Amino acid sequence: MSEMITADLVDLDLSAETKEAAARALAERMAAKGRVTDLDGFLADVAAREAQMPTGLDGGIGIPHCRSEHVTEPTLAFGRSAAGIDFGAPDGPADLIFLIAAPAGADDAHLTILSSLARQLMNAEFTSALRAVDDATAAAALIRGDESPAAAPSATTATGVTSATGVTSATGAAAAAEDSQDSVAVSAAASADTATGTTGERPFRIVAVTSCPTGIAHTYMAAESLENAGRAAGVELVVETQGSAGFTRLDQAVVAAADGVIFAHDVPVRDKDRFAGKPTVDVGVKAGINRPTELISEVRGKAERGEVTAGAAPGTPVERSGASGEGYGTMLRKWLMSGVSYMVPFVAAGGLLIALGFAIGGYQINKAPSVMDHFVWTQADSWGALLFQIGGVAFGFLVPVLAGYIAYGMADRPGIVPGFVGGAISLTINAGFLGGLAAGLIAGGVVIGIQKVRIPAALRGIMPVVVIPLISAAIVGFLMFVVIGKPIASAQKGMTDWLNGLTGSNAVLLGALLGLMMCFDLGGPVNKVAYTFATAGIAVASPSDSAMKIMAAVMAAGMVPPLAMALATTVRGRLFTATERENGKAAWVLGASFISEGAIPFAAADPLRVIPSAMAGGAVTGALSMTFGATLRAPHGGIFVVPLIGNPFLYLIAIAAGVCVTTALVVVLKGMRKQASAGRGAGEGVADAPIAPKAGTTEPVAA
Repeated sequence: MSEMITADLVDLDLSAETKEAAARALAERMAAKGRVTDLDGFLADVAAREAQMPTGLDGGIGIPHCRSEHVTEPTLAFGRSAAGIDFGAPDGPADLIFLIAAPAGADDAHLTILSSLARQLMNAEFTSALRAVDDATAAAALIRGDESPAAAPSATTATGVTSATGVTSATGAAAAAEDSQDSVAVSAAASADTATGTTGERPFRIVAVTSCPTGIAHTYMAAESLENAGRAAGVELVVETQGSAGFTRLDQAVVAAADGVIFAHDVPVRDKDRFAGKPTVDVGVKAGINRPTELISEVRGKAERGEVTAGAAPGTPVERSGASGEGYGTMLRKWLMSGVSYMVPFVAAGGLLIALGFAIGGYQINKAPSVMDHFVWTQADSWGALLFQIGGVAFGFLVPVLAGYIAYGMADRPGIVPGFVGGAISLTINAGFLGGLAAGLIAGGVVIGIQKVRIPAALRGIMPVVVIPLISAAIVGFLMFVVIGKPIASAQKGMTDWLNGLTGSNAVLLGALLGLMMCFDLGGPVNKVAYTFATAGIAVASPSDSAMKIMAAVMAAGMVPPLAMALATTVRGRLFTATERENGKAAWVLGASFISEGAIPFAAADPLRVIPSAMAGGAVTGALSMTFGATLRAPHGGIFVVPLIGNPFLYLIAIAAGVCVTTALVVVLKGMRKQASAGRGAGEGVADAPIAPKAGTTEPVAA
């Protein structure tokens, strides 16, 4: 393997003014050495990773990074900025910028090399030496570990990975990984010794898990920071890093002996239920980097108060109720999206079954007797009734599932029982989806409140299976039946009546608004709000005509962005990169299937042109769909459920109109950009200037 960084990949006088320009400047050095095969495609991947969470760290460090199919081998480029560049760190701009590029299929040894670098960044002597070095060759040698930081010996991390030497080869990386595994065994042995009284006074024990979306940098930096803080505090702290190269599971004996748990993560913790029943601090990965001492103090405080995590279920969309520093609005959105994500499959299955029932048996099939009493194998009406009634049963779970998994997102498994009970009561009192939302939030809040009560150790074992379900279900049931149920039911009826009364210009404006929402973030929270609003209207046995029009408008608008991007890459392919043209081929199928996320690669690479264009087309389609009176009983399916749509020909015209509007806008805007870039290149004497802006401009790098 080539050296991860060389002098050619170092810029000690980085003049970029924005993080996008900085990433481009460093990525161009990688491309010049053949480490990056498609510059724009790679930068799009960097931008997509940056959009998930800023990569600036306290101490003047920026670490933009990603795994990309456009990278040939693990590569690091380093830039030093005199003015500083804003990477979103709380303490201000970064002067040390590391662009980390890993291949999409990088092996464990390569990723261990990059994780070792991430740990070095937590060494103040290392970063001070980088700020003082005045030669690119020396800087590269320092980062590789060929030279030690000035006036500082080679430092060894807590997991046995040498932070200043021995990280330039795959062999060394593999050895480092083995050392990391050995350290877990050593920690387990130390725990056993302590338990038997062979090491004097027993220290406080903490196990931690760190993980980030890419699993390259933040994961290992948080681990290093926590380990250093643990040593300083006299705490026995062992970290399990769940990075891109997989993870070595902590010995269960170490977990069992731990007095507390710290989760510093931005992706779900794998096998989280191993840590149930212990005092737990659950935060984002950056908190593990920036304030490890505070986290250790917090988990010790919880242990002293007897606060424990009653249970944990792997795979929930909301693995934490919000990292420290997140606003209430952010946490509320995550809780609601947890419920929606579990509800949508029921909506899709039930809605399609009901729609097929109508298609086979006609629109009077909802009056058919139960198939338990009457079913004739040779009659189409019987099969239509069967599908309709199965779909109706699936729809009956929507509100309880929504409420139950909102509570689950807030309080893990203990929230499921009161959440489902509250959702079922909402159906009983005709409070509908509004009641389900309220029941889920109330159930989660009640469980969280109960968990904060200090409980004797002898009772902790029955809390999650007896006490919490009993008390929380009783409280939620009382509130839904006696206190808030009737007002919510009245509000639900008022909203339904309003929808039923929408006609003319009001309906058209609503269609345009829903189209804008569907295309704003392409499957994100705003998109999901519009989609949930539409599915709520049809989630009954006999939805109103207005509700079915809204569902049709929402699905039509959601199909526009990927179809438009596919068409644009076909008619004006030279405006797009090779990767985007390949993505355009897949976007045909994704758009036809009503998967708005098919346009995300285009929006991430060029948000200022793609997103407004998509919103314009979505608004046109939504308005036209409402104008044409198209109706839809199924909540999903795209072009494959057109036979189930009312006024299908006009419905397809509405979609085609929106696709044409978006395609035209994208082509015009990208064409204007290319002309402007070509003009700049000609003014500078460059024969074939790149489409993207020069370093130092404020325009997005992928634009």
